[in-house]
Amino acid sequence: MRASGVPVNGRSPLSADAARAILDYDRAVFGRFEAKVRRLPRKVATADRGIGHASHFGTLVHILNVRDAWFNFVLRDGAQGADAFFGRPERRPDDWRGFDRYAPEVWEGHDRVRSQCSEAFVKRRVRAPWMPGRYTVGDAVLQVSYEQAHHLGEIIGALWTENRRPPEMTWIDVGRGGGPRKAR
Repeated sequence: MRASGVPVNGRSPLSADAARAILDYDRAVFGRFEAKVRRLPRKVATADRGIGHASHFGTLVHILNVRDAWFNFVLRDGAQGADAFFGRPERRPDDWRGFDRYAPEVWEGHDRVRSQCSEAFVKRRVRAPWMPGRYTVGDAVLQVSYEQAHHLGEIIGALWTENRRPPEMTWIDVGRGGGPRKAR
């Protein structure tokens, strides 16, 4: 292990239980942000906010694209047929109807990964053409989760600049299924 705490031996730092918990959390948090963005007027949801994927809506699509790439392209398809996979027009929805056609395919891949989570599965080696090095399914789960958190942070910042309250995303509140707790 490096001094930074990051494993260099190519083994997953996740157990199967931890991977499932992270996948459950990610899905719940994404749902909260999707619901928030859906409630915004279309013009507000799709306006360029100067964040990584321009708008609230575009950022949600990007998060789905990342999950799709790792879980459906890398883990399901073994990273074969990149042009056909990434060239699919449904990966670029520009309205909620397109989003609603695309998202179930992504969540199906997410659910498949969750259902396959065993100690052997999270330790299985995988390879993405865009990512150098050695890593595991568990690393891919962490990558997808951190990527989502990063981009949801962009949405949070943009919502704050619009004087809009972002959804809760704390691990404890989401994991318990509750809303924000009152400070004591």
